Amino acid sequence: MEVFYDGACPLCLREIKMIMKWDNEGKITFTDIADHTFDASTYGKTMNWFEVSMRSQIDGKWISGVESFRQMYHRVGFKKTVALSRLPVISQLLDIGYWVFAKIRPHLPGRKECQQCQLSMPENTDKKSS
Repeated sequence: MEVFYDGACPLCLREIKMIMKWDNEGKITFTDIADHTFDASTYGKTMNWFEVSMRSQIDGKWISGVESFRQMYHRVGFKKTVALSRLPVISQLLDIGYWVFAKIRPHLPGRKECQQCQLSMPENTDKKSS
């Protein structure tokens, strides 16, 4: 499993670092899309495609969003938690929560500038002129 994460996002990075610590058997390869060496075209994708959702690739198949997290947690031993996350109501709540998070993620405080895509927190356009 290869996981594509945004190392410029402080919350994303915190989660990935935690999973890295639990991945004692090296079942997951982690690729930072914010790193200047990352090239989305190598995968036949655009940077925007990687930025809008957590992406993972397993045996050539792409998955995204909550399912990427399920697959990571499954590989590091949280099989019961993953099974619970698949229950209908819980699954729907997780999907909605992730969708909201994905929308606000680029605007979170503490975001570093992405070396690859040159994204940074947008300027506040609501400021009044002096």
